[in-house]
Amino acid sequence: MTSEHALREAHPTERAVGIEYYVSDADGIGGHLRASPDDFRVRELEAFDAEPLGADPGSYPELVVRVTLRDWDTNDFVRRISDALQISRERVSWAGTKDKRAVTTQLFTLREIDPEDLPTIRGAEIEPLGRAGRRLSFGDLAGNAFEIRVADVVEEAPERVAETVRDLRAFAGGDDDATDATDATDATDADEAPIEATVGVPNYFGQQRFGSRRPVTHVVGLAIARNDPREAVRLYAGNPAETEPDDTRAARDRVDAAFGVNTEGADGADVDEPERSAADGTGDGDWVDCLDAIPGKLRFERSMVHRLADRDTDPDASVDDEDWWHALEAVPSNLQRLFVNAAQSFLFNRILSERLRRGLPFDAPVAGDVVCFADGDAPEELYAPDTDRLQWVDADRVSVVSRHCERGRAFVTAPLVGTETELGDGEPGEIEREVLADAGIEPADFALPRDFDSAGTRRAILLRTDLDASFADGDPRLSFALPSGSYATVLLREFTKSGPLDL
Repeated sequence: MTSEHALREAHPTERAVGIEYYVSDADGIGGHLRASPDDFRVRELEAFDAEPLGADPGSYPELVVRVTLRDWDTNDFVRRISDALQISRERVSWAGTKDKRAVTTQLFTLREIDPEDLPTIRGAEIEPLGRAGRRLSFGDLAGNAFEIRVADVVEEAPERVAETVRDLRAFAGGDDDATDATDATDATDADEAPIEATVGVPNYFGQQRFGSRRPVTHVVGLAIARNDPREAVRLYAGNPAETEPDDTRAARDRVDAAFGVNTEGADGADVDEPERSAADGTGDGDWVDCLDAIPGKLRFERSMVHRLADRDTDPDASVDDEDWWHALEAVPSNLQRLFVNAAQSFLFNRILSERLRRGLPFDAPVAGDVVCFADGDAPEELYAPDTDRLQWVDADRVSVVSRHCERGRAFVTAPLVGTETELGDGEPGEIEREVLADAGIEPADFALPRDFDSAGTRRAILLRTDLDASFADGDPRLSFALPSGSYATVLLREFTKSGPLDL
């Protein structure tokens, strides 16, 4: 058994979603992101080939365009360009959705559109590239390249960045006494302290996966996996968070009361969140009154409660009554899947945190681990795993597989638990089973109705990247590339040591 490992504790909001530690013990640089859209630049790395623009539109009906957006939410831009072209949004496709306050470059496909039809849209540069026989999909996104400025950092930022890089380089399997980080630490002029290093962090699912202001998607998903759709509905439609506005808190309090959750203590004060975890069986079930209380901006919550009102659902109906499933399915299918995916992500984060606490390596396997091989088709900028190619590692193969991991040819994995998940052996398997047992979850629990069902998969536990850091204007500028499904904030948090809302 590996001895436990002393680590710097994460922010309380992060711990709630399974991110329990930092890898680096260096003090943070503080600061904030996105002071300007130009401070957060994202360029997609696609695995998508296009034919020349002169290709036959009959055989290649999709026009492929490269679009650079400044301060545009992806979905808002899609609505704008489809309106300008007078086409359905279904004829516009893309591989990945991007945040608004940024400068983003990505591909879109426009079905049955010619280059001369392209509109001029403020804040958007649209460049026709070629034609394709099929539309873009999420699977075409290999990763993203980032250029990020952290504004208003502490005066000691250059030294702290260098210390953090040294820690992250060691975590990735490199030499923690590397000269690039040491030189940066000793530099007296920030302009003379560029850093280039291969670094690594745990491949956590970032706070965005769960919600930054009200991280509840995973607890809803865990309730679904426990075959308790009644509690899942309550956790989503009720269950207020302290960070919410007064009107939505009041609405959720009303929903909790309809379920029979006591929202006031004996002295009339609001009860603590853990005391809301189960109904006491005395709910009034007045779903119509709940609808009157829920503001229109909570449209998914309203949809759920509306179905309860339509069926006059008894608040004391059994936890797995069909009415509760019917209410859950009032939300779009992608949100239904997100509930379950977030539960899997939370469990994955917990597994990584426990591995960190025990001091097991992330850059190399131990006996009982499951590894995957590298994606040979990924762009050169990426350290990208291919989780369809797995291998179990016994004691006899640890040294051989470790060399593959060192050369970037293989990655240690952990499960995103589903019905087809095979857990590891040895200490890694012990960690996986303990985390699942603590959550009251088994792989078979993900055999769920309709869109909630999930077979599961595995995910690399180490997020490795080649990092460039510079201080040309006094604030750090960090450049790096990450494979699809990984989070830039998971790397940035190691430098800022700030809470998720500050990122």
